[in-house]
Amino acid sequence: MHPRTEELLRHLDANRAVLHAAVDAVPPALRERKPGPDRWSVAETLEHLSRVEEGITRLLALRLSEAGTAGLLQPERDESPVAGSIDHALITDRRRQTTAGERVLPRGQMDAETALSALASSRAKLRDLLVANDGLTLGVVSQPHPFLGPIDGYQWFIFIGSHEARHADQIREISAQLGA
Repeated sequence: MHPRTEELLRHLDANRAVLHAAVDAVPPALRERKPGPDRWSVAETLEHLSRVEEGITRLLALRLSEAGTAGLLQPERDESPVAGSIDHALITDRRRQTTAGERVLPRGQMDAETALSALASSRAKLRDLLVANDGLTLGVVSQPHPFLGPIDGYQWFIFIGSHEARHADQIREISAQLGA
């Protein structure tokens, strides 16, 4: 496996573990409870994450397929790390408020267990996509992010892990506000 693929998988796995630790710290009976009228519950936060990951996976699959068809995906010769190519601290900074787009807003129709299951499913698809493109020049695909601007294929995979870390912090905030 290419070192960059391994790095991306480690980043995704590490941030998923952080997310699960945050969720596990919230008693199951409180995971559907909102800490305030304009706040998400743990379940809604997890639903948001699954919707984001599902959408990004579809987008990356499309862009990578297009790049492959155009002959742009070549063997990746660069083995240097890619994690530092996007600002993890900027993404995880909860002092910087952002508003989720309509497509990724939680609908409030999933309990925490259902949302965790959806998140596991979306992660399996994302990992399959990454492994299917192992050793290829993922940096040739680019798509603008609403807040970060244009980011490449590697950076989209990094973003997903960092986005989970941001929401793990949110789940810890929810837990504290609920007195858990």
